[in-house]
Amino acid sequence: MQARARNDLARMFAEELAKAGLEAEEIETFATPRRLGLIARALPLATAAFSEELKGPRSSAPPQALEGFLRKTGLTQDQLVDRDGVYFAVIDKPGQPSAAVLGGAVERIIRNFPWPKSMRWGAASASTSSLRWVRPLQGIVALFGDAIVPVEVEGVSSGASTVGHRFHHPGPITLGGASDYAEKLRACHVIVDADERAAIIRDRARALAGEAGLSLVEDEGLVAENAGLTEWPVPLLGRFDADYLDVPPEVIQLTARSNQKYFVLRDDSGALAPAFICTANIESSDGGAAIVAGNQRVLAARLSDARFFWEQDLKTPLDEQAKKLSEIVFHEKLGTVAERVGRIADLAEWLAIEAIVPGCDPDHARRAAELSKADLVTGMVGEFPELQGLIGGYLAEAQGEPKAVAEAVRDHYKPVGQGDDVPTAPVTVAVALADKLDTLRAFFGAGMPPTGSKDPFALRRAALGVIQIVTGNGLRLPIAAGDLLDFLADRLKVQQREAGVRHDLIDAVFALGGEDDLVRVLARVAALQSFVEGGEGANLLAGYKRAANILKKEGWDLPRVMADRGEQGMPQTGEEDPLAMVEEMPELVREMALGSALPADAPDAERALVAALDAAESGAKAAVEAEDFAAAMGALASLRGPIDAFFEAVTVNDADSAVRRRRLNILARFRDAVHGVADFSRIEG
Repeated sequence: MQARARNDLARMFAEELAKAGLEAEEIETFATPRRLGLIARALPLATAAFSEELKGPRSSAPPQALEGFLRKTGLTQDQLVDRDGVYFAVIDKPGQPSAAVLGGAVERIIRNFPWPKSMRWGAASASTSSLRWVRPLQGIVALFGDAIVPVEVEGVSSGASTVGHRFHHPGPITLGGASDYAEKLRACHVIVDADERAAIIRDRARALAGEAGLSLVEDEGLVAENAGLTEWPVPLLGRFDADYLDVPPEVIQLTARSNQKYFVLRDDSGALAPAFICTANIESSDGGAAIVAGNQRVLAARLSDARFFWEQDLKTPLDEQAKKLSEIVFHEKLGTVAERVGRIADLAEWLAIEAIVPGCDPDHARRAAELSKADLVTGMVGEFPELQGLIGGYLAEAQGEPKAVAEAVRDHYKPVGQGDDVPTAPVTVAVALADKLDTLRAFFGAGMPPTGSKDPFALRRAALGVIQIVTGNGLRLPIAAGDLLDFLADRLKVQQREAGVRHDLIDAVFALGGEDDLVRVLARVAALQSFVEGGEGANLLAGYKRAANILKKEGWDLPRVMADRGEQGMPQTGEEDPLAMVEEMPELVREMALGSALPADAPDAERALVAALDAAESGAKAAVEAEDFAAAMGALASLRGPIDAFFEAVTVNDADSAVRRRRLNILARFRDAVHGVADFSRIEG
């Protein structure tokens, strides 16, 4: 919250300066648990003078209009300028002292500050119009140079004094200005720079761990939290009873971190050590002994509670726990959690039986899926929801389940986010994939896809998880069709953007239709990107766009056999009247396979393009069927020279309608050959 407050303060102050026509050379912000500060450097002494012109009524307007304009501007009629029958008021506004502007700015910032959590206090809190602040506002320091800027908010007046550390220097400190702000507070045991406090915590915690022969479990989030809780951080090493180490280490770490903001340590073997590091906000006379003793007592009580839950959970088999899931509604439209577990088990087993997840034992997949949600009703997960899955894995291991099953129960929620590990163990892959697919299939099937920014059931995260598991493990899985496939395609574009894959190329592949194999999609996209970003691909793309534009302008398509019953045998010619060429039907039908036949006197460039198409079409098609997309691109690359030469030497819109039709057919063949690999019309550039 402190980092956000610093950003909000800088933003709001800059906005206030801009409104006043002021600009600072530099704005620096500070935050501690007890103060929020800003220093703006090189502010001008006064705002700039400026002149404002206001348009008034016409000189022929009724007197009441003129009187209203004069009241608004504070001028008299003889001070107005009559320009083409319209009055204008020119108002010169002199510059104002910056100090006068800053007072109002500080008051507005305090009154409108967007704390995510705030409070009212004292007698004034009876009114909803009273000030809200993160904690009761104790003082305001507002200085411009060495002069106090007058500000008063809810009875708190600005001054030049503040207070130091709560215990080391609780008395007032008089500040001379921005230049001595940080140093005077440091002298009074307040470090205003959050980064400096964080560095002290990080470095000293590492040093303490090293002195004890242990290593620190690094946690930058915890460093930032401790830096936000202290003004004079003093890391201290404490210990707890080693008997608690029989509790899962993640439970100990979470207990220490979440409840007490402690760092945990590891020994030489990498195991959790019975020691921790807390961060005091004071340099005590006993070297921190009393503080450490107090923290050890608190942590011992927390760990005792955790061990109680753990021992109770060990007494109940996971199968018994799983029965309770039938009493928990997953969603009113989607049944209970137990019903959802049943669906996941069926799907996980099917993924194994069909060898979609290679090397996966179907019995293990079903067993792991059946136990996967059982820990949701354990006491430990009830106390620490963050440990769902993990506790189930430990309990499965403790009751003698196969290792692959226990690991799948533990890791089936993965990947939780973009940076999380993607499962690779076959049983875990099957259960994790089934879990996420069931979520997507169930909510889309019930007509509840995410809308806008709202995603209450984390379907976007589930979709990203499916993509990561499928592509990370090279699974050949036909995902779905319709809205769900479109949804996955959008997530795929987001996920691949970070890998440098162009979204338009993914669109170009999906636009072919019928493609629901993510591994094949990405292989095709990778080959396509390599091709179009090379010289040959860029040239071919230019030729494609030129051909496509001509065909679009002419409304032309290659004759084809119609699929519909009523159309069978009737070629689509692109002519406005589908029967206009009925007399030429036999010839057109003959052309269906290869477009128009070439006469002996056809230009060389036209003949060369047709020959290239004859070779490239079959080569590209065979390569696509073999999923050798690089070879398919290579076959298309052979068309680059012939299509360039064709446009250079041949007139498409020949005066002879038969010649024109033949050449349009050739261009249509060229376009369709390219579309056999990707829809190039979706490619940008």
